[in-house]
Amino acid sequence: MTRSLQDTIGFHSSASDAEAARQRMHELVNVKLASRGFTVPPEKVDSPLLSLGRSLLANFEEKLRLFGEPLCPADQAISAFLAAYLGEDAKDIFQEGEPLVPSGALALERHGLARELSLPADADVVKSAILSSYRVFQGVCHNPAKDRRTTEGVFHIVEGGLPIPADKKAVPRVAFAHLLKAALNPPADLLPLPYTATLPDAEQARTFVSLLLRPSVCPEVAGVIRQQTMEIRFFAPGVLVSNLDFVESIFGNAGDPFLPENDARLDAGGWTGHTGCVILAPQLITLKKKDIGLPHISIATPRQVRDGMCWEKDDELYNDGGAFKIACRDERGVCVTLIADSYYGYCKKEVKTQISYAANLLGQCEEEHSGGALAFPSFDLGEDFSLSQFGADVDHTWAETVKLHGDRMNLHADGYGTDKLWPDIIYLPENAEISLRHQRITWKKLDGNQATLKLLAGHTHILPSGYKIAMSQSVKGQRWRLVGTQAEGTFCHKPCTVSGGGKSEISKSLSDAMLTGPVIVRNLVEDMAAAKAVMTHDFSNRFRNPREPRLPSRPVLDPSRSFGSVVRMLTPSEHFTDEYNHWLKSIPRWVRDLVLVIKRRWKAAWGEDWEKRFTVDIIDGQPGIELKYRNQKLVTRYLRVGFTESGLWRTFGVRKDFAPAAKLQREDDITASVVVAVETLTGLHPQLSEPAYKFSVNCEYRLFQRPDDAIVRGYDKGAEADFSRPGCFFSNYEPLPRAEAKEMTEDAIRFGQFTPPMQHLIHKVAASDKPDYFVCTANPRIVDGKPTKNPRYLQNRPDLDHPRDEYLAETGARLYRRLGGKKPVLNPVHAVLVGRRNNPAEPGIRPLAVYGPIHYQELPELFMDFTASLTGKSPSTTGAGSEGALTKGPFNCLLPIHDLNNALISALLTQAGGFSSAAGHVGKKYRVEHDISLTIPEVWSRMYLNERKPEWLIANGCLEQVKDFEYQGRTIPGSRLGWRITAEFVQSFFGRVFSDPASVFPPDMLQPELQSMEEYVDGIEHIVEAQQKAAKMYFEDGAVDLAIPPLKAMLEIMAHGTWKGKTAQDPEFRALFTRESMLARDWYTDRLNARGLLERRLWTRHIDDLRSFLTRRARLQSAERGG
Repeated sequence: MTRSLQDTIGFHSSASDAEAARQRMHELVNVKLASRGFTVPPEKVDSPLLSLGRSLLANFEEKLRLFGEPLCPADQAISAFLAAYLGEDAKDIFQEGEPLVPSGALALERHGLARELSLPADADVVKSAILSSYRVFQGVCHNPAKDRRTTEGVFHIVEGGLPIPADKKAVPRVAFAHLLKAALNPPADLLPLPYTATLPDAEQARTFVSLLLRPSVCPEVAGVIRQQTMEIRFFAPGVLVSNLDFVESIFGNAGDPFLPENDARLDAGGWTGHTGCVILAPQLITLKKKDIGLPHISIATPRQVRDGMCWEKDDELYNDGGAFKIACRDERGVCVTLIADSYYGYCKKEVKTQISYAANLLGQCEEEHSGGALAFPSFDLGEDFSLSQFGADVDHTWAETVKLHGDRMNLHADGYGTDKLWPDIIYLPENAEISLRHQRITWKKLDGNQATLKLLAGHTHILPSGYKIAMSQSVKGQRWRLVGTQAEGTFCHKPCTVSGGGKSEISKSLSDAMLTGPVIVRNLVEDMAAAKAVMTHDFSNRFRNPREPRLPSRPVLDPSRSFGSVVRMLTPSEHFTDEYNHWLKSIPRWVRDLVLVIKRRWKAAWGEDWEKRFTVDIIDGQPGIELKYRNQKLVTRYLRVGFTESGLWRTFGVRKDFAPAAKLQREDDITASVVVAVETLTGLHPQLSEPAYKFSVNCEYRLFQRPDDAIVRGYDKGAEADFSRPGCFFSNYEPLPRAEAKEMTEDAIRFGQFTPPMQHLIHKVAASDKPDYFVCTANPRIVDGKPTKNPRYLQNRPDLDHPRDEYLAETGARLYRRLGGKKPVLNPVHAVLVGRRNNPAEPGIRPLAVYGPIHYQELPELFMDFTASLTGKSPSTTGAGSEGALTKGPFNCLLPIHDLNNALISALLTQAGGFSSAAGHVGKKYRVEHDISLTIPEVWSRMYLNERKPEWLIANGCLEQVKDFEYQGRTIPGSRLGWRITAEFVQSFFGRVFSDPASVFPPDMLQPELQSMEEYVDGIEHIVEAQQKAAKMYFEDGAVDLAIPPLKAMLEIMAHGTWKGKTAQDPEFRALFTRESMLARDWYTDRLNARGLLERRLWTRHIDDLRSFLTRRARLQSAERGG
């Protein structure tokens, strides 16, 4: 049964629908409580549903009392697994036949029930020792006792199943049995439902609540692979029902677990065969080691001593009384986890853990710690557009468009179409010409007559090639412009990205980070004269090695010379002569900018008569300094790329023809991926030519965002828009009293810094009479006397909020690829762009900021990095360090070598180059935070496919290899850093974004050792030492024996320096990391055969489950007939 978005994630198309749904949830909650015999809070108005159904509810309640509530199919499987796994160790702890999951839990089968239960029916606040919850104007705000998670000492795994990683704590089965018993029997103060908190204590409902999830494990690839999901059961004592609201809002509510249509066992082909279970049990931190069966230190094993799984004093608390989670799992495909904390992040990460567990047991697919976006390069087209003036290499025609897509549009006699689904999408013929100044679109019809259409703001116009043009106004009150967006986007995939590495930032619009200012001239007459001198300069002798010395250089205003070529021509380069570079540097910055402004606005019809279009105002009798074009002030847009050492913004002007890319978010944290051979695919971009491609999807409907910059009023426009909507879930924000809204509005100066949506919200709060609280982006929760660094909220996945953007992207690509309406538009990963979090040296923390803005690493060095996954300090966690294999090591309940094996095979099959970008710092001097992360999609989407290949970049001097070097008598393994971008890369590719790219990344940013050689050396040695430590753990827990041969050799080198006496630079070692080598090896064939065997076993299980269900159903039907 297909479930609606309302039932699954509570997604509503309007505020009125959301309010009506909440009222229905309120009534349903009352019915559910009454059906269990709980007291229902008194209503101001009688509930018709409750009144009419009281006799039916009484009947249901009596049956429950007489016969009890059976376990649903998923819970039966979990309980049976635990009984078999624990065996004799549970004999004296549980009674025979006692369920090993919470029985009688209140099932929450629709999204919204958990939210309604998380706050009192008749109050706006409820507090307990572990959680404070508030109903706020925009939704709910929950502040747990701890404002962030930690990864130190948190992850425990039960002995007796699959091998336990060396970085996890191994727990005896008897101890887990005791912990499970305590988890199933929480103290009375954890069971009350907040919904009934205002009732007398004796009348409050005390119960467990439960939820069913079906998160994606393997994505669908249309025509090739069906989506596959696992099942996860979540249980929480009543006080923590908001945790279920949190997880269902992210992963979706999969319905009533008792109904056959929601039973994963009956979903043949759609279920991976894996079942998860999560039980929240914060009370476990109070248990003593001795009481749960751990041995005395005198008889403990060395590992038990290391892991703290023994006691010396009677009163020692398990895990020293700190938060932890413990997983019980084996190869049968069931994973049960107890979480001894109330912080929401643990719940989300546990779903990630279980998806990863299922993916590794299933084979073929991966769970990745990734962000990602499909970025469509956009351009400021100025005031006029026609396809012919761009010399575009496309031959798509209107006749083709009508033939392939005529059923999508309403066709008009003049030869254009309007989209049937979105009437503001207009389809134009290929010869259309657009004039912004006249707000008119014209084209010649087949009969030779001219057709005219009015150009309107808010409309998007699509050519037969899929190219899209729209009117845009970057800043309200500023000039309008035409913006063109390409039909094809670049899927920028950001896997293996550490905490704080910019997973979310890669998909954020660049618009929020841009500033606008006037175009400044010092003296218009003198500057125009200087600009003319530049434009009439003889450029023919600028090259050191002239490519075509006999040909004269084209003038700056030659129509055949592109704007980009003028930018390159006016930017110093090693390809130019010293004399020419010296001349370029002598040109004042404002004169160079003026030349680019003139080039951008110039029209061929003007000829040499162009000066009069550019003017300045006369102010107090003197010429002004703000340049105007056709009597309208011109603006320059700037982008921040980091900060100076004193904290000032480093801002740089973007090109006059630049417009931020149109981005569609594809990933944010938890990604399901699969690799598919290209010969099985149809409908790809015609120029894609690799042998296989990766397809990745977001496993989340909502994203647990930390809007770092939103504390600055007006900076994060997206966050402020999100905060102004109803139905939000906030955590770690200060619940502001309603009266505070009025005070904010009266502070005119600071209030005006907010964006209009936030201002409107605060005005509405000030005018309202309920609820008592609201949340503001500028007011994170106060922890220990200062704002938390980890404020969070759940953001709707952008494709759900903006379906038109998705439709436009799909339509453009469909037209460009000439795909019919029913053929799938496939967008695989085009670029792998990993994120790093770098920090300079701090007291007690060694430096990591040895990387330049962008690095490329060949697979051996890249996977050495992935094995350790080092990170600097991040607001998400409590410190810096290693996050383990591919950054998700701490959350992996299996040996991380399985993730490394899958990731390397994926990389070899797709032959994707591994690039990485810096967040945090570049060297000790440049703090960049996420500014580089934001610009990467802009740059990569403007690179041609061949330009993205590492081989091309190396051959063209865009990458330089970092080599080992000597320092104070020792060899520093600089080669671990791989290759880094050069000034040539900056000029060639950042020059497609910035007007003066060289100033963005000065030499000491591209080569951080120029900032401090001592810190650079210490950082490299720190990385190598950390990689060695991480590798040795694979030998300690035996994981090295499960490594595929290339990784086994790599781990040998990381841990011991050599493999078979060979170093990392030896050709024999590096040959292991090639696609050809892998495909020729028996170990790869064995993996394929094992995958086939698993698939046959799964389908056998599907058949058995379906037969069992049909047999049960037949018996029930026979009993009902009396037979």
